Amino acid sequence: MRSLKRSGLAGAAVLLAASAVLAGCADDSEGGGGSAGGTSPGEGKAECEGLTEFGDLSGRDVTVYTSIVAPEDQPHIDSWKVFEDCTGADVKYEGSKEFEAQLQVRVQAGNPPDIAYVPQPGLLKNLVSTGKVVEAPEGTEANVDEFFGEDWKGYGSVDGKFYAAPLGANVKSFVWYSPSMFEENGWEIPETWDDMIALSDQIAQDGKIKPWCAGIESGEATGWPATDWLEDVLLRTGGPDVYDQWVNHEIPFNDPAVVEGLDTVGAILKNEEYVNGGIGDVKSIATTPFQEGGLPILDGECAMHRMASFYAANWPEGTKIAEDGDVFAFYLPAIGEDFGSPVLGGGEFVAAFSDEPEVQAFQTYLSSDVWANEKAKATPGGGWVSANTGLEISNLSSPIDQLSAEIFQDPDAVFRFDGSDQMPGAVGAGSFWTEMTAWIAQDQSTEDSLTKIEESWEE
Repeated sequence: MRSLKRSGLAGAAVLLAASAVLAGCADDSEGGGGSAGGTSPGEGKAECEGLTEFGDLSGRDVTVYTSIVAPEDQPHIDSWKVFEDCTGADVKYEGSKEFEAQLQVRVQAGNPPDIAYVPQPGLLKNLVSTGKVVEAPEGTEANVDEFFGEDWKGYGSVDGKFYAAPLGANVKSFVWYSPSMFEENGWEIPETWDDMIALSDQIAQDGKIKPWCAGIESGEATGWPATDWLEDVLLRTGGPDVYDQWVNHEIPFNDPAVVEGLDTVGAILKNEEYVNGGIGDVKSIATTPFQEGGLPILDGECAMHRMASFYAANWPEGTKIAEDGDVFAFYLPAIGEDFGSPVLGGGEFVAAFSDEPEVQAFQTYLSSDVWANEKAKATPGGGWVSANTGLEISNLSSPIDQLSAEIFQDPDAVFRFDGSDQMPGAVGAGSFWTEMTAWIAQDQSTEDSLTKIEESWEE
């Protein structure tokens, strides 16, 4: 275990905050079981170097509520072990598939958990509006300032106040491909958007396979993969400021900048020469389950599939996901040099409903690079990454997770959260999905599609 000062669990601001928050923990009669002389349970243990600054939290419980259920919950539970061993606190995990609805019910009923892993900035804002979420302690804020970009901190803030540190993250700005197919054909991984389009043209002209395959069918959520396409491209054509204005409805949904973005998407997804490799024509995109959209790559029937890092779970069992494997991914290139390296993605945020010392200590632990590395080591099968720049990439076992971390740690990376997750539900999980589906399935025009979504947005 690295020292507190090296790990970011301290530094002058954090040490002062920890002292203020945790002073007297060892002597608090409610804590029960405090060790003699006020020493921490981790005193003298090498693995607890630094964590003793949290004081003796023996006998104190921290309840954590999340949407992450078995078996994905175990790595989280395992990642807390060092905190529990070194402070004496007991962290109790509860995961639920009904998390989002039940959390709001529990908050309104006055029975919230101590900590909740909130998956959307919009939900965080709703929770803060209840007055039940407490501001993050100074130690947590200091860690976020050190290990995360300003964009991430912004998503954990409401009305200029910082409430929730980022936790896990995912990258949506990926294009999946077959390394062996690229090598056999002498194709280079495109580093610019123009390179990617030139490669698409080359593959289309060769006529052996289609350059792209896609699927946006997802039951009642059909259309969401197409919304990701628009969000990713708008970040590249309009830039992060225009993207933020669009998400917050400070410009209309059918603003010319958004029209340009969707037309740029259409140059790929509505191009019969480009899609839908191994599946059908353009309209087949709307009826192809998103889980199956990229599978023709394995059959040599299409070359590229834009989809998030979590698509790794949809490749058939036994598929090797690596730079020298059956499939891998490359970063969806920027369009021009004006906006750095845009990254679209998602993640969770740690909101607290209590300012008790053990809760604030746990918040600070979760915002540190120590926790990020503990979580990586507790997830040997992969499928998890964080935008925490203190995360050592070598601790991630999955090549796609390692690539995601490299993208997050790129100093030129400009992160933006999934736009539809921040919009009103009637839009982000309603008209946006349905009109993007009509844009594909009915060949509805860009202008008509965006105008119908704009008309659905209630002020």
